[in-house]
Amino acid sequence: MTKPHLLQIGNVTERMRARFEAEFEVTRLFDTPEAERAAMLAARGSDIVAVATDGHWGVPPYVMMALPNLKVVSSYGVGYDAIDATGAAARGILVSHTPDVLNDEVADTAILLWLAVYRRLVPADRWVRKGGWEEKGAFPLTRSVKGTTVGVVGLGRIGQTIADRVQAFGAKVTYHSRTPKPVDYPYFDNLEAMAAECDALVCITPGGPGTRHIVNAAVLAALGAEGVLINVSRGSVVDELALVAALEGGALGGAGLDVFEAEPKVPDALKRMENVVLTPHVGSATVETRQAMGDLTCDNLSQFLKDGTVLTPVPECRGL
Repeated sequence: MTKPHLLQIGNVTERMRARFEAEFEVTRLFDTPEAERAAMLAARGSDIVAVATDGHWGVPPYVMMALPNLKVVSSYGVGYDAIDATGAAARGILVSHTPDVLNDEVADTAILLWLAVYRRLVPADRWVRKGGWEEKGAFPLTRSVKGTTVGVVGLGRIGQTIADRVQAFGAKVTYHSRTPKPVDYPYFDNLEAMAAECDALVCITPGGPGTRHIVNAAVLAALGAEGVLINVSRGSVVDELALVAALEGGALGGAGLDVFEAEPKVPDALKRMENVVLTPHVGSATVETRQAMGDLTCDNLSQFLKDGTVLTPVPECRGL
C-alpha cells in the first residue's frame, strides 16, 4: 500500500526520522536548493498531505499555498507564530504543537536567568577564573530575589509553572495577559502599570503580530533602573533597540535573555554588558525534554493517520 506523503521542514532527530519514514513517504524541503524549491513544490505539492516542522521554520506562506491537499501540520515546539494557524483552520487543515512537555524546562531556564542576573553569576565566575578573587579579594555584594515582585507576562501553562517556582524563592507574583485567569495573583490589564509595581518582568507570552514589542521603551522605563527583564518567549516580544538603550543608559538594571529578534544574531552591545546574561534559545534544550517533544510531534501525525484527529491541536484548530 502506498504511504501518504509528508513534507519535512527543518532538521529532526534520528528517532523522529525513523518514525516519519515508517508511516510516510518523506520529502525534505531543505534537501532541495532554495532556488529550486518552488519548482519542486509545483511538481510534488499536490501529493503532500502532512507537514512536519518546528517553531522556528513554521510553514512559509509560499509552501502553504503550494500544498492544495494538505491536511495536517505537526510542529515541534509550543510556539507556532511562524504558522498561519487561522488560515490553515479556514482550509480545514489541523495544526498541532507540543505543549506541556516543555513547561518545566522552560520555567527552569527562566529561573536560571533570573537568579543569574540578580546574583551576577557570570561576572562572579569570571572573577574566579581571571584571578580577581586572589588579587582583589571578595566579589562585590549582589541582590536577593527574596521579597521581590515578579510580573509574569503571559500566564499560560509555562507562565503558571514559572509563577510556582518564583514563589518558592520567597518572591511575589503579579501577571499580565489578555484576560484574567482563575488564580490568586494580582492581575494587570496594563503592562506598563504592572512594570511600575515590579522588580522583574518575565516574558513568556506567545509571539506574533499581537505581541510584537509589547515590552517597549515605556514598559522598560516603568520597570526602572533597578528592574530586571527576563525573556524566554520570543525575541519579537521585546523592542530590542529600546532594551539596549535602556541598559546602556542605566534606565534598566539588567536582563536575562534566551531569545532575540534576529537570532542567532545578537546585538554586540548586549554581549558587552556585565549585567546581561545571554543563552542561545535553549529554554527547552535538554535531552529528555527534546525527546518528549519529538515523540509528541510524531504521535500527532500517527494519531491523524488513525482517525483524522491530533492529540494537541493549537487553539485555532480545536473545532476541526
